[in-house]
Amino acid sequence: MIRRFFIGIGLVICAAGVALAQADSNSPIRKAVNQSTLFGVGSMIVTDTYLSPLEYNGLSISLFHERLNATSQFNGKMLLQHQFFLQSASTDNPISNSKTYYGNIDYNLHGFYPILKTNSFRLHGGAGTELSVGGIYNIRNSNNPAQLKTSINLNASLLAFYKWKLLTLRWQVTSPLIGAFFSPGYGQSYYEIFVLGNDSGVVHFATPANQRGLRNYITVDYPIGKVTLRAGYLRNYYRTKTNNLITSISSHQFVIGLAFESLSFGRRDIEKNDWVKSVYNE
Repeated sequence: MIRRFFIGIGLVICAAGVALAQADSNSPIRKAVNQSTLFGVGSMIVTDTYLSPLEYNGLSISLFHERLNATSQFNGKMLLQHQFFLQSASTDNPISNSKTYYGNIDYNLHGFYPILKTNSFRLHGGAGTELSVGGIYNIRNSNNPAQLKTSINLNASLLAFYKWKLLTLRWQVTSPLIGAFFSPGYGQSYYEIFVLGNDSGVVHFATPANQRGLRNYITVDYPIGKVTLRAGYLRNYYRTKTNNLITSISSHQFVIGLAFESLSFGRRDIEKNDWVKSVYNE
């Protein structure tokens, strides 16, 4: 079952990548691609009753990369967004005599369509796929010290921009609708699952009844020379409840980094234009 689950994940990601390549290559109008890389720092609260009934809290850090570009879909109105999110945390229990370490890699691919547009304000609605792989490690546990956290979801998302003088304010909220996630049974060891092959019931169909999540992302952009300074607030919340086990991961972070605009060309586009050259040919 686990093997089929991860094969399914791979097929979904490959299909999304093919669709993305076709959308980008067919775009008739060249629009700049907005890319940003941000570093975040803040607090995190981790609860995982498979490892401990206690709540752990501590410091979290993250690295966040985003790419937002136009496509040819829906008469060129559709925006395509890639987000890569790497997060880690070191947390302590209430009396500070035990630690848990958390790490996670998250990838989102979303498409957005305009809902409302004025001179200074734009609102987009969208949906997409999210793949998340990570884990929690408790240093005091001997038999079952770690918990694997992996999921794939179909998300709904809202994206808004507000332009005020030199500043651009941006807000995005994203939440999972349906999907699948991994969770062992109560008292079930990873030795049973991965060595003995007793993996029945460890992959769960996800709905708002057993999985809830929210990413709230607010930033402000200020242009400085050839780049743009981007700073803001990132809120992440994720919770699952199944097999009499509860996992809750909640973080608040301040993020800061740089954003820039670029043009993306294929080899054929470069051959047709004299004003742009490839480093592969020069």
